Amino acid sequence: MNLSTFIVFPLALVVIFTLLVASVKILREYERAVVFTLGRFQKVKGPGLVLLMPFIQEMVRVDLRIQVIEIPTQDVISRDNVSMKVDAVLYFNVVNPEHAIIQVQNYLPATNMLAQTTLRAVLGQHELDEMLSERKKLSTDVQSILDAQTETWGIKVSNVEIRTVELTENMVRAIAKQAEAERDRRAKIIHAEAEFQASQTLTNAAKVLSSIPAAMQLRYLQTLTEIGAEQNSTIVFPMPIDIIKPFLELLENVGKAPRPNGAIHDALTPDVPLNA
Repeated sequence: MNLSTFIVFPLALVVIFTLLVASVKILREYERAVVFTLGRFQKVKGPGLVLLMPFIQEMVRVDLRIQVIEIPTQDVISRDNVSMKVDAVLYFNVVNPEHAIIQVQNYLPATNMLAQTTLRAVLGQHELDEMLSERKKLSTDVQSILDAQTETWGIKVSNVEIRTVELTENMVRAIAKQAEAERDRRAKIIHAEAEFQASQTLTNAAKVLSSIPAAMQLRYLQTLTEIGAEQNSTIVFPMPIDIIKPFLELLENVGKAPRPNGAIHDALTPDVPLNA
């Protein structure tokens, strides 16, 4: 009798301890328990102490913290047929533990695979320039599509960041040539616009100077003063017609002075006496 008691009592203690371990669960603040009774969903419990009926109830732990998934490098072909490699980072968390366990077999790899396909599909609809200049907008588009598709799984996609857009060496050289040609085009346009504005200004100045002849003469005299200040040994300067025009008119009037009998002759030609 004492021997049977010595054997049964420890065995009973082991059974009781096993039942307690199976029935008592402690969940942290960021954990929830999806409880099933005989295979049917009962409720979501936690955090804290959770009591289960041994051999009748079971639970699945769900982490509610934000999880980070590194999307592997994807081969993407843009809309303008440029091949590249793109990778990204996905941030999400479980907001509905019941759906995350019941609606999808394993929500973590499912979300990862969905993110890869969505990233390729979204980036394939845009050109290379848009991928490089509007990366934030593309990340927002991928995030909104993933969030809408994973909502039925009880998952909230909070952010997607496109981390790297890697091009081949040939594409890098082609883009560099394109950027250089674009800079040359802009420089030529700016130079042409400057020439156009300068010509307009010169046209306006010419109109003002032509309306007042004295202004033109003053401008020439000012130019002579500026050239003389540089102490040049030789100055080649065009003589404006407006300056010598009064002298030419004076010589013309003198040459056509009237004779006493009313005839007009050249004053510079001497009179030759006529033989009677």
